[in-house]
Amino acid sequence: MNLPNKLTMFRIFMIPVFMLVLIFNWPAGGATFLGAHIYWSHVLAAVIFAVASITDFLDGHIARSRNLVTNFGKFADPLADKMLTMTAFVFLISLNLAPAWVVAIIVCRELAVTGLRLILAENKGQVLAAKMPGKIKTTTQMLSIIFLLLGDVCYIGTILLYICLIFTIYSGYDYFKQSGDVFKGEI
Repeated sequence: MNLPNKLTMFRIFMIPVFMLVLIFNWPAGGATFLGAHIYWSHVLAAVIFAVASITDFLDGHIARSRNLVTNFGKFADPLADKMLTMTAFVFLISLNLAPAWVVAIIVCRELAVTGLRLILAENKGQVLAAKMPGKIKTTTQMLSIIFLLLGDVCYIGTILLYICLIFTIYSGYDYFKQSGDVFKGEI
């Protein structure tokens, strides 16, 4: 197992740790930061999520730069990313930190694009590479989760979440527009 794959496995391992921290939600005894009430569990969860998110960038960068791309990495890296972010979004809903309708759109897009990637790989042997709108979606998604967990100081997390929503919709549309020929003659 090479370093990028170890980083991916580390990210997957961090998911239950992230969940446990949020399940045992403890307040900071009335502490506030810039007017936002602080929960130590949210701060710790934000740190865990940030570290896991950094591994998402690192594993891909290392794999490409050192020619360590593997089939396991192609499968596990995007899966780990989706598992981490979807878990975080479910918890944000349960903590009343994110609107369910926004998260539902994000989850539906993720499932649809993942399905499209599978069809393209199976039928055409193509890999649907991430484009800039998808990368912006992922970055704003991860940053919004961190800021929402940290008390959404100055509404930065909420603003990033809605920017993420816009890029979620746009990038999903773009991927299907780019690869829509895979469905020709079937509808």
